[in-house]
Amino acid sequence: MSDSTMAARAAVRIALGGDEAAFELKEALIEHVRSLGFEAVDFGTYNAEPVLYPDIAVRVARAVAAGEVERGVLVCGTGIGVAISANKVPGIRAAQAHDTYSAIKARSSNDAQIVALGARVVGVELAKSIVTAFLGADFGGGASSEKVARIADYEREFSRGSPIA
Repeated sequence: MSDSTMAARAAVRIALGGDEAAFELKEALIEHVRSLGFEAVDFGTYNAEPVLYPDIAVRVARAVAAGEVERGVLVCGTGIGVAISANKVPGIRAAQAHDTYSAIKARSSNDAQIVALGARVVGVELAKSIVTAFLGADFGGGASSEKVARIADYEREFSRGSPIA
């Protein structure tokens, strides 16, 4: 990786968070994100004591939605609970991925800003590959733009209570 690429990435902040079931994986992914040249922002948990994963997932999602960080990586036992929780934040598209293809498509086709992984589902090395793939992908637009816009339409509809045509 060139020095200019590393410098550009260092300015990009990536939020990471997870529960006690994924504490060790989160710690490994923080180091991995840093090794890729990004700034890793740790939203917890900070030890292996039980926590409510929705609290952490929503903090990460709010930071992404507010533009405080560019993207997020969430981990729990399966990746399911943190994805569901993050998706409650308006404007957030969090996608669970347990392979690199899904991670790339979550970003390139669905404009997901957060990837969710399960520590009991994937090993550390695969998780690193998934995160690398997700952070390396960009939204492709094209035919997917209309679909992502429609998701946003439904989100606005449900938030104000009036159906779209």
